[in-house]
Amino acid sequence: MRLSRHAWAIALALAGIMPAAADDAKEIRIGQTLPYSGPVSGFGIIGRAQEAYFAKVNAEGGINGRKVKFISLDDAYSPPKTVEQTRKLVEQEEVLLMFGSLGTATNASVHRYLNSKKVPQLFVLSGATKWADPKNFPWTMPGMAAYESEGVVYAKYILQTKPDAKIAILAQNDDFGRDYVAGFKRALGPKAATMIVSEASYETSAPTISSQLATLKASGANVMFGVVLGKFTSQMIKGVAELNWKPELFFVPTSASSISFLEPAGLDNAVGLIASSNQKDPLDAQWADDAGVKEYLAFMKQYLPNADLNNSNYAAGYHYANLLVQVLRACKDDFSRENILKQASSLRELALPMLLPGITVTTASDDYLPFQQLRLRRFNGKSWVGFGDILDDK
Repeated sequence: MRLSRHAWAIALALAGIMPAAADDAKEIRIGQTLPYSGPVSGFGIIGRAQEAYFAKVNAEGGINGRKVKFISLDDAYSPPKTVEQTRKLVEQEEVLLMFGSLGTATNASVHRYLNSKKVPQLFVLSGATKWADPKNFPWTMPGMAAYESEGVVYAKYILQTKPDAKIAILAQNDDFGRDYVAGFKRALGPKAATMIVSEASYETSAPTISSQLATLKASGANVMFGVVLGKFTSQMIKGVAELNWKPELFFVPTSASSISFLEPAGLDNAVGLIASSNQKDPLDAQWADDAGVKEYLAFMKQYLPNADLNNSNYAAGYHYANLLVQVLRACKDDFSRENILKQASSLRELALPMLLPGITVTTASDDYLPFQQLRLRRFNGKSWVGFGDILDDK
């Protein structure tokens, strides 16, 4: 029979080999699954940044006297692998919580399991609306603005600036794609029926999306909304350019805006892309003297000196690690799973170093959405430049 780490500690203590207060009590064990391989492996950088950040926290004394043990495993963006790795983290590694795991389908595969075990599933890196359901799944909290919220913001901008738009939509055929499109259509209201002239979808297992792009271009659309992820971001941007299609407005989700996804398509082809964010771009000159950005850049220089700062996934990893550390510090000496969840769901206008001015984090026991405000930004060939006012999903 395999004994858990805790059981071993008790057994050894009873045998007089070691004191009952095992060193484990001074360790905060955090689990995570991320795609370090597979079609969206570019997001693995998020985990690398967080690993470095927790190393920094430990070097500075830890959290309330406890060191962080961060265990991030590869799930290749495959739900069966997510199940395997999550069970390993919970049942063998005995993590206190799961943090910042990426993907809608992947997190969905362990959603019920983690709630049945009463293991906090915090700050899920997916904007699916299902993560903010405290009544039915109280142990799960989202970490991103909802995909529907982002869709609403894009539609609002189109209505403001191009009310006669002919819109084409390409969406991934899953919850990720459907949520974006639902918010987008909801904000367009009755005009959706006439403004949207063509829609297409693709499966994540598809080798290419070239036929869908050709169909969308043929519709005569002058606005493109591509709800894509990973390699399909590159394929879409390159494919639109090869078709010599020049949409006047071209939107991609925030989750598709990393330079690592734009580069394979050619950065010149990505000029003019519009996405949104609630975070500062550390390479944007307007933040050169910002204290939060300076803190981030100093961290990168010390802990990840060879990293490509153009890759926004590093900043994202740093940002979410900051958020979790604030929650853990608020736990004081009570690191029970119940108290971790309580602190995560009672944040009040929390300002974080990388959030845009005016945007804070607020959660409640009946409202798990941490971010409900966004600002649009446009790619200029080198970096993303914010423009316009902060928009919300109301």
